[in-house]
Amino acid sequence: MTLRVGQGFDVHRFSEDPSRRLVLGGVVVEGAEGLAGHSDGDALAHALCDALLGAAGLGDLGQHFPDTDPRYAGADSTLLLAEVVALVAGAGYEVLNADCTVVAERPRLATFVPGMVEALSAILDAPVSVKATRGEGLGAIGRAEGIACFAVVLVERE
Repeated sequence: MTLRVGQGFDVHRFSEDPSRRLVLGGVVVEGAEGLAGHSDGDALAHALCDALLGAAGLGDLGQHFPDTDPRYAGADSTLLLAEVVALVAGAGYEVLNADCTVVAERPRLATFVPGMVEALSAILDAPVSVKATRGEGLGAIGRAEGIACFAVVLVERE
């Protein structure tokens, strides 16, 4: 048996488009500013994709879904995550668990975390934990210019 760990990070600034929805971990956060991005801007799903790809030695999100490709404009990042899970499985790995952190000064996310856990756990077919914290006024995230997400995954190959 081989165990491997992958770590992912993603950050997006808030969009200037007032119609842009905030999507994190596949959950729409109603009433909040959306994140800028080529796809739906789901920084949590993106961080998780990079963690999974890294754990399996399969590169990174930009290699598989480049932001220069019009096919991914406005894409649902949970569908990209499902594709990444399939790539990881195709490389012979099973996802054992994932641990994620969302860093956002605003909006408050505590009530949305259970939905993120449920959505992401279903896609990974593995336990996922999601924590939300603040930037405490430090840096771009602390000034509420955007949202950053971290993810760590453990995968196993028999």
